[in-house]
Amino acid sequence: MFSTIGMILVVAGLVVSVAFWIPGLCNRTRLKEMLGSRYPIVYVVYVANGPMLLVLGVILLIFFR
Repeated sequence: MFSTIGMILVVAGLVVSVAFWIPGLCNRTRLKEMLGSRYPIVYVVYVANGPMLLVLGVILLIFFR
């Protein structure tokens, strides 16, 4: 069960990471305009939902495979 959850987290982390760095999907200039001085929050949300999900999924796959 944990290996399945780990695989889902890895896929979700990869999708979020790739989607964030493709210029057409995430319009960072528009986000900068909308958020102003709060723009660094976008990177906090990205790290929490991209690479951290990927790392957590890999850890689950390593320990529960």
